Amino acid sequence: MAVLEIRDLTHYFGGLCALSHLNITLEPGTLTGLIGPNGAGKTTVFNLVSGFYRPSRGEIRFAGRNIAGLKPHQVTALGVARTFQNIRLWKDLTVLDNIRIAQHHRLGYGFADAVLRTRRFRRREAEIDAYARELLEVLELDHVAGELPKNLPYGLQRKVELARALSVEPKLLLLDEPAAGLNTADVEELIRHIRWIRDRFDVTIWMIEHHMDVVMELCSHITVIDFGETIASGTPEEIRTNPAVIQAYLGDDEI
Repeated sequence: MAVLEIRDLTHYFGGLCALSHLNITLEPGTLTGLIGPNGAGKTTVFNLVSGFYRPSRGEIRFAGRNIAGLKPHQVTALGVARTFQNIRLWKDLTVLDNIRIAQHHRLGYGFADAVLRTRRFRRREAEIDAYARELLEVLELDHVAGELPKNLPYGLQRKVELARALSVEPKLLLLDEPAAGLNTADVEELIRHIRWIRDRFDVTIWMIEHHMDVVMELCSHITVIDFGETIASGTPEEIRTNPAVIQAYLGDDEI
């Protein structure tokens, strides 16, 4: 079964058509790219899949279930996690607490348990803490567990955001411009890191990215949209030489 199937996905903002008749299928374990010029509608797609927007028309099927119209926390609980173009960490909570709090959707105890600090509450909190620390160790972030994200270098903040997304144990991970703002050395590390995450956590990854070297090196299949419409879909080499893609990005020269 495909991890994600998008059929005839269309979305309007008032009278403006931001996305038109998008069709995409993501197979398990793949690393797929979604690219296009600024304003093409890429983040709109991710906002629709993750529940921030309700589509005007079409289906979004995750693991066979239509999730179109579900709220973000419901989508997350099913196994879809994401990062954002602009980092959205709780900057005044520690790195460890950022990872712990992301697991709120599966606490397994109620308000009364929390107030009375019941055995169920203490056991579950201990399990959450242990898992968060283990994840930070695996991702080589354990040395900053007690730090505030706002005090960390930008590259490390990106890595913490990835760790938080992975803490929900997703089946599908949406990465919205993970290389944004990174220097060359950080981008090279990111490429290695994303490939390792895909293999280590057995997760399907769908990414938006403006760094063409990142997309071309990581992704086995790429979809290109412009003005909300799909203009090309294929392998990196097919996309690199596609006339419609070249026209959309530069007008006449190659990407």
